Amino acid sequence: MEWIVVVLAGFLGGMLNAVAGGGSFLTLPALIFVGVPPIAANTTGTAALLPGYIASAWRFRHDIEYPRGLSLLTVSVVALLGGSVGAAMLLLTTNEVFSALIPWLILLSTAAFIIGPKLMSLKKNTTGSRSERHYCRYIQAINITALLVICIYGGYFNGGLGIILLAAFGLMGQVNMYGMNGLKSIVSALLTVIAVIVYAFGGTLQLEYLLVLGVSSVVGGYVGAAFTYRLSQQRLRSIIVFIGVVMCVVFFLRAHID
Repeated sequence: MEWIVVVLAGFLGGMLNAVAGGGSFLTLPALIFVGVPPIAANTTGTAALLPGYIASAWRFRHDIEYPRGLSLLTVSVVALLGGSVGAAMLLLTTNEVFSALIPWLILLSTAAFIIGPKLMSLKKNTTGSRSERHYCRYIQAINITALLVICIYGGYFNGGLGIILLAAFGLMGQVNMYGMNGLKSIVSALLTVIAVIVYAFGGTLQLEYLLVLGVSSVVGGYVGAAFTYRLSQQRLRSIIVFIGVVMCVVFFLRAHID
Protein backbone atom coordinates (compact mmCIF):
# COMPACT_ATOMS: atom_id res chain seq x y z
CA MET A 1 0.00 0.00 0.00
CA GLU A 2 2.83 2.39 0.86
CA TRP A 3 4.52 1.84 -2.50
CA ILE A 4 1.24 2.40 -4.34
CA VAL A 5 0.86 5.73 -2.54
CA VAL A 6 4.44 6.73 -3.44
CA VAL A 7 4.07 5.75 -7.13
CA LEU A 8 0.78 7.64 -7.49
CA ALA A 9 2.24 10.67 -5.75
CA GLY A 10 5.23 10.68 -8.12
CA PHE A 11 3.09 10.34 -11.23
CA LEU A 12 0.49 12.91 -10.20
CA GLY A 13 3.21 15.23 -8.84
CA GLY A 14 5.09 15.15 -12.15
CA MET A 15 1.86 15.66 -14.03
CA LEU A 16 0.83 18.59 -11.83
CA ASN A 17 4.24 20.23 -12.20
CA ALA A 18 3.86 20.03 -15.98
CA VAL A 19 0.39 21.54 -15.84
CA ALA A 20 1.51 24.52 -13.78
CA GLY A 21 3.26 23.56 -10.55
CA GLY A 22 2.57 22.30 -7.06
CA GLY A 23 3.74 18.71 -7.49
CA SER A 24 5.34 18.78 -4.05
CA PHE A 25 1.87 19.34 -2.61
CA LEU A 26 1.39 15.62 -3.36
CA THR A 27 4.84 14.07 -2.90
CA LEU A 28 5.47 15.75 0.46
CA PRO A 29 2.34 14.46 2.26
CA ALA A 30 2.72 11.05 0.58
CA LEU A 31 6.24 10.60 1.95
CA ILE A 32 5.23 11.88 5.38
CA PHE A 33 2.33 9.38 5.28
CA VAL A 34 4.72 6.46 4.77
CA GLY A 35 6.86 7.58 7.71
CA VAL A 36 9.56 9.82 6.23
CA PRO A 37 10.55 12.82 8.47
CA PRO A 38 9.32 16.21 7.11
CA ILE A 39 12.67 17.62 5.96
CA ALA A 40 13.74 14.31 4.39
CA ALA A 41 10.30 14.06 2.73
CA ASN A 42 10.77 17.53 1.24
CA THR A 43 14.30 16.89 -0.03
CA THR A 44 13.50 13.42 -1.39
CA GLY A 45 10.34 14.63 -3.13
CA THR A 46 12.19 17.57 -4.62
CA ALA A 47 14.97 15.34 -5.95
CA ALA A 48 12.49 12.85 -7.39
CA LEU A 49 10.61 15.54 -9.32
CA LEU A 50 13.79 16.72 -11.09
CA PRO A 51 13.40 14.32 -14.08
CA GLY A 52 9.82 15.50 -14.45
CA TYR A 53 10.99 19.12 -14.69
CA ILE A 54 13.41 18.16 -17.45
CA ALA A 55 10.77 16.20 -19.37
CA SER A 56 8.31 19.10 -19.12
CA ALA A 57 10.91 21.65 -20.27
CA TRP A 58 11.65 19.51 -23.32
CA ARG A 59 7.92 19.20 -24.11
CA PHE A 60 7.45 23.00 -23.98
CA ARG A 61 10.79 23.88 -25.63
CA HIS A 62 9.22 25.52 -28.69
CA ASP A 63 7.11 27.92 -26.58
CA ILE A 64 9.75 29.17 -24.13
CA GLU A 65 10.22 32.93 -23.94
CA TYR A 66 12.36 35.00 -21.56
CA PRO A 67 11.15 38.07 -19.63
CA ARG A 68 12.66 41.42 -20.45
CA GLY A 69 16.27 41.70 -19.35
CA LEU A 70 16.70 37.98 -18.76
CA SER A 71 18.52 35.44 -20.92
CA LEU A 72 19.15 31.73 -20.56
CA LEU A 73 22.57 32.44 -19.02
CA THR A 74 21.18 34.95 -16.51
CA VAL A 75 18.32 32.65 -15.54
CA SER A 76 20.73 29.74 -15.10
CA VAL A 77 23.11 31.65 -12.82
CA VAL A 78 20.30 33.04 -10.67
CA ALA A 79 18.57 29.65 -10.38
CA LEU A 80 21.77 27.85 -9.35
CA LEU A 81 22.69 30.52 -6.81
CA GLY A 82 19.22 30.75 -5.29
CA GLY A 83 18.75 26.97 -5.17
CA SER A 84 22.02 26.42 -3.31
CA VAL A 85 21.27 29.14 -0.74
CA GLY A 86 17.76 27.83 -0.09
CA ALA A 87 18.94 24.24 0.25
CA ALA A 88 21.61 25.25 2.77
CA MET A 89 18.97 27.13 4.78
CA LEU A 90 16.76 24.03 4.84
CA LEU A 91 19.54 21.85 6.27
CA LEU A 92 19.87 24.34 9.14
CA THR A 93 16.14 24.03 9.98
CA THR A 94 14.74 21.47 12.43
CA ASN A 95 11.90 19.09 11.50
CA GLU A 96 9.64 20.75 14.09
CA VAL A 97 10.13 24.23 12.69
CA PHE A 98 9.76 23.05 9.10
CA SER A 99 6.52 21.18 9.92
CA ALA A 100 5.07 24.36 11.41
CA LEU A 101 6.07 26.36 8.31
CA ILE A 102 4.60 23.97 5.71
CA PRO A 103 0.95 25.19 5.72
CA TRP A 104 2.06 28.83 5.68
CA LEU A 105 4.39 28.22 2.75
CA ILE A 106 1.60 26.51 0.81
CA LEU A 107 -0.76 29.39 1.64
CA LEU A 108 1.84 31.88 0.39
CA SER A 109 2.33 30.07 -2.91
CA THR A 110 -1.40 29.70 -3.57
CA ALA A 111 -2.11 33.35 -2.72
CA ALA A 112 0.69 34.46 -5.03
CA PHE A 113 -0.87 32.61 -7.93
CA ILE A 114 -4.35 33.99 -7.23
CA ILE A 115 -3.28 37.64 -7.08
CA GLY A 116 -0.59 37.37 -9.78
CA PRO A 117 -2.85 38.26 -12.74
CA LYS A 118 -4.38 41.17 -10.78
CA LEU A 119 -0.95 42.56 -9.96
CA MET A 120 0.11 42.19 -13.58
CA SER A 121 -2.92 44.21 -14.68
CA LEU A 122 -2.20 46.88 -12.07
CA LYS A 123 1.42 47.10 -13.19
CA LYS A 124 0.37 47.69 -16.78
CA ASN A 125 -1.96 50.49 -15.69
CA THR A 126 0.55 52.22 -13.43
CA THR A 127 3.55 52.02 -15.74
CA GLY A 128 1.79 53.24 -18.83
CA SER A 129 2.70 56.86 -18.10
CA ARG A 130 6.41 56.11 -17.72
CA SER A 131 8.75 56.43 -20.62
CA GLU A 132 10.04 53.16 -22.01
CA ARG A 133 13.64 54.25 -21.44
CA HIS A 134 13.04 55.02 -17.75
CA TYR A 135 11.27 51.71 -17.23
CA CYS A 136 14.03 49.67 -18.90
CA ARG A 137 16.65 51.08 -16.56
CA TYR A 138 15.18 49.18 -13.64
CA ILE A 139 13.29 46.24 -15.05
CA GLN A 140 16.28 43.90 -15.41
CA ALA A 141 17.45 44.42 -11.81
CA ILE A 142 13.91 43.98 -10.51
CA ASN A 143 13.35 40.78 -12.48
CA ILE A 144 16.69 39.28 -11.41
CA THR A 145 16.09 40.13 -7.74
CA ALA A 146 12.58 38.67 -7.80
CA LEU A 147 13.78 35.49 -9.50
CA LEU A 148 16.64 35.09 -6.99
CA VAL A 149 14.27 35.34 -4.01
CA ILE A 150 11.92 32.78 -5.57
CA CYS A 151 14.80 30.39 -6.29
CA ILE A 152 15.95 30.62 -2.67
CA TYR A 153 12.40 29.70 -1.66
CA GLY A 154 12.49 26.83 -4.16
CA GLY A 155 15.70 25.46 -2.75
CA TYR A 156 14.23 25.67 0.75
CA PHE A 157 10.73 24.29 0.23
CA ASN A 158 9.93 23.67 -3.46
CA GLY A 159 6.24 23.22 -2.68
CA GLY A 160 4.25 25.59 -4.87
CA LEU A 161 7.43 26.77 -6.59
CA GLY A 162 5.87 26.50 -10.03
CA ILE A 163 2.84 28.49 -8.93
CA ILE A 164 5.00 31.31 -7.60
CA LEU A 165 7.19 31.29 -10.71
CA LEU A 166 4.15 31.57 -12.97
CA ALA A 167 2.83 34.50 -10.92
CA ALA A 168 6.24 36.20 -11.14
CA PHE A 169 6.51 35.66 -14.89
CA GLY A 170 3.07 37.18 -15.26
CA LEU A 171 4.24 40.26 -13.35
CA MET A 172 7.25 40.40 -15.66
CA GLY A 173 4.90 40.81 -18.60
CA GLN A 174 4.51 37.28 -19.94
CA VAL A 175 1.04 36.15 -20.96
CA ASN A 176 1.52 32.83 -22.80
CA MET A 177 0.92 30.08 -20.23
CA TYR A 178 2.66 27.46 -22.37
CA GLY A 179 5.82 29.54 -22.71
CA MET A 180 5.67 30.40 -19.01
CA ASN A 181 5.36 26.70 -18.19
CA GLY A 182 8.47 25.92 -20.22
CA LEU A 183 10.53 28.61 -18.55
CA LYS A 184 9.19 27.54 -15.16
CA SER A 185 10.38 24.00 -15.84
CA ILE A 186 13.88 25.21 -16.81
CA VAL A 187 14.24 27.32 -13.66
CA SER A 188 12.85 24.51 -11.48
CA ALA A 189 15.23 21.96 -12.99
CA LEU A 190 18.32 24.15 -12.56
CA LEU A 191 17.70 25.15 -8.95
CA THR A 192 16.69 21.59 -8.08
CA VAL A 193 19.94 20.18 -9.50
CA ILE A 194 22.09 22.30 -7.20
CA ALA A 195 19.70 21.88 -4.26
CA VAL A 196 19.81 18.09 -4.56
CA ILE A 197 23.61 18.19 -4.46
CA VAL A 198 23.43 20.16 -1.22
CA TYR A 199 20.75 17.78 0.16
CA ALA A 200 22.99 14.80 -0.66
CA PHE A 201 25.87 16.28 1.31
CA GLY A 202 23.44 16.87 4.17
CA GLY A 203 22.40 13.19 4.15
CA THR A 204 18.64 13.89 4.02
CA LEU A 205 17.71 11.95 0.85
CA GLN A 206 15.73 8.71 1.29
CA LEU A 207 17.16 6.63 -1.54
CA GLU A 208 14.65 3.78 -1.21
CA TYR A 209 11.86 6.10 -2.36
CA LEU A 210 13.88 8.33 -4.67
CA LEU A 211 14.08 6.01 -7.69
CA VAL A 212 10.40 5.06 -7.67
CA LEU A 213 9.28 8.66 -7.32
CA GLY A 214 11.71 9.78 -10.02
CA VAL A 215 10.57 7.27 -12.65
CA SER A 216 6.88 7.89 -12.00
CA SER A 217 7.40 11.68 -12.09
CA VAL A 218 9.03 11.47 -15.55
CA VAL A 219 5.99 9.65 -16.92
CA GLY A 220 3.65 12.05 -15.18
CA GLY A 221 5.60 15.09 -16.35
CA TYR A 222 5.41 14.15 -20.03
CA VAL A 223 1.75 13.13 -19.83
CA GLY A 224 0.93 16.34 -17.96
CA ALA A 225 2.69 18.53 -20.52
CA ALA A 226 0.70 16.95 -23.34
CA PHE A 227 -2.50 17.27 -21.31
CA THR A 228 -1.86 20.97 -20.71
CA TYR A 229 -2.37 21.81 -24.40
CA ARG A 230 -5.94 20.46 -24.17
CA LEU A 231 -6.95 22.78 -21.33
CA SER A 232 -7.97 26.42 -21.41
CA GLN A 233 -5.78 28.89 -19.54
CA GLN A 234 -8.59 29.68 -17.09
CA ARG A 235 -9.16 26.02 -16.30
CA LEU A 236 -5.45 25.57 -15.67
CA ARG A 237 -5.53 28.35 -13.11
CA SER A 238 -8.65 26.93 -11.44
CA ILE A 239 -7.04 23.49 -11.04
CA ILE A 240 -3.93 24.95 -9.47
CA VAL A 241 -5.85 27.13 -7.01
CA PHE A 242 -8.10 24.22 -6.00
CA ILE A 243 -5.16 21.91 -5.24
CA GLY A 244 -3.32 24.62 -3.34
CA VAL A 245 -6.35 25.40 -1.16
CA VAL A 246 -6.98 21.71 -0.41
CA MET A 247 -3.35 21.04 0.58
CA CYS A 248 -3.27 24.20 2.68
CA VAL A 249 -6.36 23.12 4.63
CA VAL A 250 -5.00 19.59 5.09
CA PHE A 251 -1.70 20.75 6.54
CA PHE A 252 -3.31 23.38 8.80
CA LEU A 253 -5.66 20.69 10.16
CA ARG A 254 -2.73 18.32 10.65
CA ALA A 255 -0.78 20.99 12.53
CA HIS A 256 -3.83 21.70 14.72
CA ILE A 257 -4.32 17.99 15.52
CA ASP A 258 -0.61 17.55 16.37
